[in-house]
Amino acid sequence: MASGAAHAAPEYKWKMVTTWPKNFPGLGTGANYLAKLIGEMTNGRVQVKVYGAKELVGALEIFDAVSRGTAEMGHGAAYYWKGKSIAAQFFAAVPFGLTAQEMNSWLYHGGGMELWEELYAKFGLVPGAAGSTGVQMGGWFNKEINSLDDVKGLKMRMPGLGGEVLKRAGGTPVLLPGGEIFPALQSGAIDASEWVGPYNDLAFGLYKAAKYYYYPGWHEPGTTLESFINKDAFEALPKDLQVAVRNAIRVANQDMLADFTAKNNRALEQLVTEHGVQLRKFPDDVLKKLKTLSDEVVAEEAAKDPMAQKVYDSFVKFRDQATAWHAVSEQAYMNARSLK
Repeated sequence: MASGAAHAAPEYKWKMVTTWPKNFPGLGTGANYLAKLIGEMTNGRVQVKVYGAKELVGALEIFDAVSRGTAEMGHGAAYYWKGKSIAAQFFAAVPFGLTAQEMNSWLYHGGGMELWEELYAKFGLVPGAAGSTGVQMGGWFNKEINSLDDVKGLKMRMPGLGGEVLKRAGGTPVLLPGGEIFPALQSGAIDASEWVGPYNDLAFGLYKAAKYYYYPGWHEPGTTLESFINKDAFEALPKDLQVAVRNAIRVANQDMLADFTAKNNRALEQLVTEHGVQLRKFPDDVLKKLKTLSDEVVAEEAAKDPMAQKVYDSFVKFRDQATAWHAVSEQAYMNARSLK
């Protein structure tokens, strides 16, 4: 009979830094849920403490913090890291790109995840899709948008490839973390801002700073949120815990999309009926021109970097295939369901 008790399994205590305000609906709570899932799915052997933006590092400093090991894990959106690599933007949102369903399909069954892992390996990171907002809204504006001329000179918070398209259309893209949007819009430092959708935008009180709320979110049709883990920290885990952490990330990815889908319309009704928000659809002519500009800009951005070109080629090929299938499936059904 053994004389001593069995050794307890080692525990791993991680810090997760995020680009979101602490406990912010959808995004911040999504990070919290992921941390909770990791704890549960590893039987408490991996414990993750979540830090909101600026609690440990700044919102746009989390990539470097995890890369150098200040924190073991991060939660954000890949288009914030275009300064690190142009290719990163394709793993968040592409104007007139993939929906949430299509994005997950590309990542898990179309070669996208392998490309993402190849890209982030250069920074000592292990990436994962950790949530999606679904199709976003087009943004909050202090004036009506009746033609593309109305975009000229417009200072608008819009990150990533969408911001590059805005620039081509004559606007001025501004990169701001979520917590800085309301004061910038209220003070007039910016004229417009996209953020996420009704669920988040209501919580931020953006209706107090701008009157017109436009749709659809042409620039972010299925925005993927990311987690990334310091490679050394991840590889220090036993294989069973690595699998559990990856599975937790995939569960969180699906849960966030379900959360947004459940809550966005209720929030939109509240914005319109209780707060007098003017809901507007971008004119078709504006959308057509934005699509033309988007195709040009995205192709040009990809051509600047070999890795970005590699990702772009895979992305566009998959989008074309998904578009063809959805023309006779998802889109055809939605059109049929709308018949009166």
